Amino acid sequence: MNKIVFAFALLFIAKFHAQTWKTDDQYIQKFAPYAVEEMEKYKIPASITLAQGLLETGGGQSRLAQQGNNHFGIKCKEDWTGKTMKHTDDAPNECFRVYDDPRESYEDHSKFLAFRKYYVNLFKLNDKDYKSWAHGLKKAGYATNPRYAYILIDKIEKYKLYEFDKANSKEVLYTILKMYPGLETDRIFMAQVDQSKASGKPVTVKVPYEQTSYAKQQKKVESIVTNAETLKSILIKSHPNGGKKFVIIPDDVALAMLSKKFGITESRLMKWNELDGSQMKRNDVLFLESKSSSGNIKTYKAQVGESMHDISQKFGIKMKKLYAKNRMDYGQQPKAGQLIYLQSKKPRK
Repeated sequence: MNKIVFAFALLFIAKFHAQTWKTDDQYIQKFAPYAVEEMEKYKIPASITLAQGLLETGGGQSRLAQQGNNHFGIKCKEDWTGKTMKHTDDAPNECFRVYDDPRESYEDHSKFLAFRKYYVNLFKLNDKDYKSWAHGLKKAGYATNPRYAYILIDKIEKYKLYEFDKANSKEVLYTILKMYPGLETDRIFMAQVDQSKASGKPVTVKVPYEQTSYAKQQKKVESIVTNAETLKSILIKSHPNGGKKFVIIPDDVALAMLSKKFGITESRLMKWNELDGSQMKRNDVLFLESKSSSGNIKTYKAQVGESMHDISQKFGIKMKKLYAKNRMDYGQQPKAGQLIYLQSKKPRK
């Protein structure tokens, strides 16, 4: 490996560890206690709150989170009298709330759900049933992405956030420690645990800790260099369907890295591309703006193994529109050779 590149990678790692919000895991470690506190006060599953925070902020990397402590993208609305900031989301320069502390954002999110009539049915659900809550949020109109519920569930199950639904504010640090035993060597975190012991009921937790080996460190360095080279090689193109900006992913890479490269939030990239995961694969198509509502050709024959999402990305059409044009239920997949309508609606038989 080139020595300069290797040195740069080591410097990158050092910076990575020095910052708090570089990964979803670090976001969870920092903000899980807030989610559990809110669960105790408002009966909203901590897993749901935490998954929404992760998704909305891109693991804490969004401009709203970093500059405005706004972790849930809550806009000003007519009843907000606090600080504000302008941010382009669904429209240019929209007004968003600014908080003095992230904890205020978490509580405001709870109030947003608890005191609005659209979400009243959510509070009839079991606060340990994160799947019903996820689908309930989508049904109540919390998000426009048709896969929003599944995206939340994916986050919750990937990071085992449901463990926090079983915790309380006195034991949440121990739950974090069980999930991330490497924190046993983190002096700041363990100081918090000791403080919790002194003020609450101590819980004995035995956690195995495996020292990071040089080989693992070397592998991480090589991964960072590979990702850096992958990102450098990506070129923005104009799609034949309406000139929409898109890229073709040359190798496996995390969506968070693409978000940082193009200056677009991870949540917006997921929304525009109707993604249900945060990892992009080789040859994936990623749109950098919202797709079109119609295709540039009339019809297309589905190939073997192609999904509706594959066709949606290939022709730059929103999946919701694609399903509607073909009179198919959302989630239904085409058969090989099936004629897919891209402009007008499929004729009724």
